[in-house]
Amino acid sequence: MDVQTQLRHINEEIIEVCKKSGRNREEISIIAVTKYVTPERAKEALDAGIVHLGENRDDELLRKQEILGSDPVWHFIGSLQSRKVKNIIGKVAYIHSLDRLSLAKEIDKRASSAVDCFVQVNTSMEPSKHGLTREEVVPFLKELKSFPNIRVVGLMTMAPHTEDEEQIRSCFRLLRTLRQEVQALKLPYAPCHELSMGMSNDYKIAVEEGATFIRIGSSLVGNQTGGANS
Repeated sequence: MDVQTQLRHINEEIIEVCKKSGRNREEISIIAVTKYVTPERAKEALDAGIVHLGENRDDELLRKQEILGSDPVWHFIGSLQSRKVKNIIGKVAYIHSLDRLSLAKEIDKRASSAVDCFVQVNTSMEPSKHGLTREEVVPFLKELKSFPNIRVVGLMTMAPHTEDEEQIRSCFRLLRTLRQEVQALKLPYAPCHELSMGMSNDYKIAVEEGATFIRIGSSLVGNQTGGANS
């Protein structure tokens, strides 16, 4: 199915969820996760009205950016190695995977101005997933005070890939609760007003629970190379 038709369907579902949960559709941005598709398919998403594109590898991001330009709002959504920071700084609007001080130090060193970052939280406590535990989030944020080029705009998580909706919902609720705790600290470098959560299989639950960015790959642009979990 073409991207425009898929996007229309996704938007209709988001609008319906917003009506039920008392949310404003304008609060939610869709990131088209293009990591498994061609630049041509990513261009279809842009032509359909998508503004935000997400990539999880520096080389693929740079390749698509060379073709598609800087008009899209580019998000780095994958685990980021410190040695790869130099490749994407200045090339992306958001980094969704800040989860350790060594990475913060490298971003701060390489950036010429504040970089909008999401702190990644492992709300499901799955060993296979990156991210901080709930208990680590606030101490980590307080340590970021010494990095003037880091601005924490929100928190990010990935729920487990399961049919158990309550398990998924609990992960998203935890992230929302953590955001409230962070906002209560009133840290000038961590306004933390965004929640990046929800993918193709669970974005409706994420919207119900307060997501402001949802990361949709296979349900929107397809999955041409056999990857999963977007």
